Amino acid sequence: MTMAKGRESGTRKASYLCGIAALALTVAAPAATYAQDAEELDTIYVKSNYNKDRFAEAADRNFSTYISEKAIKEAQSGDLKDLFAEEASITVGGGIPIAQKIFVNGVDMLNLNVTIDGAMQNNRSFHHVTANAIDPGLLKAVRVDAGIAAADSGPNATAGSVAFQTKDALDFLKGDDKFGGRVLLSADSNSLTFSEALTLYGRNQGFDILGYVKNARGQDYEAGDGKEIAGSKAALQSLLLKGGYSAENGNRFEASAQILKDTALRPYRANFGSFRGASPIRLYETSRKSMAFNFNTEAPTDLWDPEVVLGYSENDIRVPVPYGSKGVSSTVNAKIANTFHFAQKYGITVGVDAYNKEATYTDPRSNNKESATNIGAFVQARLQPIEPLKLSLGGRYDSQDFDGVSHSSGKDLNVSGFSGNASVAYEVVDGLTLKAGYANIFGGIDLEDNFTFEPGWDYSGLKASRAQNVSAGVSLKKWDFIATAEVFRNDVKNARSTTYNYRTRTTTRNNVDFVTKGFNLGLGYYWMNGHARISYSNTEIEVNGTKSDSYNALDLGTPLGEVIAFNIAHTFEPYDLTVGGSVDAALDFKTGSNVSDKKIEGYTAVNLFAEYEPKQIKGLSIRLNANNIFDEDYADRAAYGGDFGVVGEFKEPGRSFLATVRYDF
Repeated sequence: MTMAKGRESGTRKASYLCGIAALALTVAAPAATYAQDAEELDTIYVKSNYNKDRFAEAADRNFSTYISEKAIKEAQSGDLKDLFAEEASITVGGGIPIAQKIFVNGVDMLNLNVTIDGAMQNNRSFHHVTANAIDPGLLKAVRVDAGIAAADSGPNATAGSVAFQTKDALDFLKGDDKFGGRVLLSADSNSLTFSEALTLYGRNQGFDILGYVKNARGQDYEAGDGKEIAGSKAALQSLLLKGGYSAENGNRFEASAQILKDTALRPYRANFGSFRGASPIRLYETSRKSMAFNFNTEAPTDLWDPEVVLGYSENDIRVPVPYGSKGVSSTVNAKIANTFHFAQKYGITVGVDAYNKEATYTDPRSNNKESATNIGAFVQARLQPIEPLKLSLGGRYDSQDFDGVSHSSGKDLNVSGFSGNASVAYEVVDGLTLKAGYANIFGGIDLEDNFTFEPGWDYSGLKASRAQNVSAGVSLKKWDFIATAEVFRNDVKNARSTTYNYRTRTTTRNNVDFVTKGFNLGLGYYWMNGHARISYSNTEIEVNGTKSDSYNALDLGTPLGEVIAFNIAHTFEPYDLTVGGSVDAALDFKTGSNVSDKKIEGYTAVNLFAEYEPKQIKGLSIRLNANNIFDEDYADRAAYGGDFGVVGEFKEPGRSFLATVRYDF
């Protein structure tokens, strides 16, 4: 499946489609034969987390992506790239968990409001390390709002929002069960990584509790060219403790705490495979914490449907050698809201929220800090005036106090502004819906990467960012097909950025404008015991009015070009067997930047799996994955630096076999 250099783009595209078609036929052909003998039933769609969102059918969710339960399940022994593997518009590059950066329609997730159980994340820290590390094994639901975020999604939703939800005991316990657990073991042939995870949960008299612990250890893996990637070994430990209480009147209280640690020798720049041909490594000590308290009701009334959130999150990144560097960034947030219902699924949500963010950098010679405090008030109305028409209108006001690193001019700033959003969905005929959305977002002032702090910064000219995002599209859900098409444009003014002067070795703070634009296509076919789905995304980014390379777009977004994701699966019920596969592909691409316009080669990585869940042994699952079966030598399109000759991208693993055993008891 490796593409030869110099082929015409049309030939390459045809090859991609042929590869995808071949995989589809491999799985679908026997599936079709089996289906002929099966009793005809109503369409059964692949389960998503759509039903875990009470506003899922509202117009402001027009452009939301709900990660499927299947994708979350398959990522339990994997990472964020596996979690978002079904969605071409959400790309993850970086090779290893601490370096994996997530991009939504080409925008770095630093520019989205990100929460885990309501606790705000996106604690910006070292630009060579991710700000959004999370263990997929903790998750039960993920929703990504691209570009158009509702007012109650929270502040700083410059290019949208992402909401992660972790599992609780009630997600596992069925009927009258009081206690249970899950053991998950996996082994990977390429990196000799062994992963062990244990989940225990129980409930009694309205109280419930869940504990989860995972350990993954391994060796450096080999890329498709057979060369070992220094600093790529697994060294991950994660922990989740979550408890809840459900009162007889329907009120629900939840508290959760999670810790993620990764300490190992990593590339000198953790998201680089190499720089100028060299691949030095150094020790990174990283930890991430997230804690949340939630209150809501499971028995809402017309006037009582509350949401109360208290959250805390922290990134701690230490590089002991050579500088003794330590960067800590943290966020404390709170939210109080209530939805007034005048229909079963719709109503008006009003509330207030607040946060305090801090970022510090210390070493034996430095001690610098930035902080910001924000208070916001919001209202979001979700309406359906007539049966085929859905509307969502919302607004919020935010006031932010910003405190810079030094006593120079403009150290303390106060900025404020209004945000507004409007979305509409109209079902023209049964199954065919036209949709559009617009958001004008006050982004405030972001805290900068704390590893670049300069005590002499002059903040007097620093401005608050503002975004104008627009999306439009059409969706068709008819018979056993789902087809979608959408165009988008995210236009951000005065985004926080920095410029590094290699001669003086100083960093200057500044504002820049950037735009991401493009279109997404999707097509899915769903049958009784399986599905096939393909998605395509075409994205470009401009910074200050010109096409950008990955360096000038750092922390804003990244140039992606054309990305394709394909997945297919079918369950043979008489044999308790599910088989399927996926394709991760990108086409040849040139950024068009006048700084670096190196051609980035396309790639096609093909993966297959088989999962056996015998009815005779309830709770047992045995799964075998054959990943990158053609040993493609590639880095994900979202990996940094592919457009620069001096940067060696952090490549993905070559061919590997992953065996996973899960047992629920």
